[in-house]
Amino acid sequence: MVNGLNAGADDYLTKPFDVNELQARLRVGKRILTLQDELIRTREELRFEAMHDRLTQLWNRGAILDFLYRELERAKRTGEPVGVLMLDVDHFKKVNDTHGHLIGDTVLREAAHRLHQSARTYDWVGRYGGEEFLVILLNCSAEDVKKQAERLRSSVADAPVSTQAGEINITASIGAAAIQGGDINQEKLLQSADSALYRAKKLGRNRVELAWAN
Repeated sequence: MVNGLNAGADDYLTKPFDVNELQARLRVGKRILTLQDELIRTREELRFEAMHDRLTQLWNRGAILDFLYRELERAKRTGEPVGVLMLDVDHFKKVNDTHGHLIGDTVLREAAHRLHQSARTYDWVGRYGGEEFLVILLNCSAEDVKKQAERLRSSVADAPVSTQAGEINITASIGAAAIQGGDINQEKLLQSADSALYRAKKLGRNRVELAWAN
């Protein structure tokens, strides 16, 4: 009995056993397994919610910044380039003011979906805040960074978003920054992308502007 319990058994019966007792113990075991499954499912749901944005289902700000930190630390060791795209949905406030926040949520969800579908499978896409998104591009040259940024910009703008208020055309401005080797600084990289995004807006929106962080 001791050996069996030490090996992982949860219960035991000695022979000869009573059939009714066996059935009762099986029912208890089934309840325990059901409870365990529920606890595991709840834990995974909580873990998902802790790392994902509830509206868009993308990585949330904390998670995407954590991934960026990890990728930059890895790039320090390997010398591989890392690119960052800071994307802003153009004139989003006008969508909210004209059609209401529920329609605005629909637009944001669709923009997030298009970004996720168009990004490479090994890149990271997250909601940075409000109508801003952050994309981490791995092992990308400056040319590749701009190419990926143009792909994502097109994915957002190429088709209107279907909503209960009708079809709404949206575009996005993107600030792109890339860094390779040396003293890689997360804050500097984000500031470079943010400055490039500001320049994209100033130059007419619905465009990509590229800046090197080092």
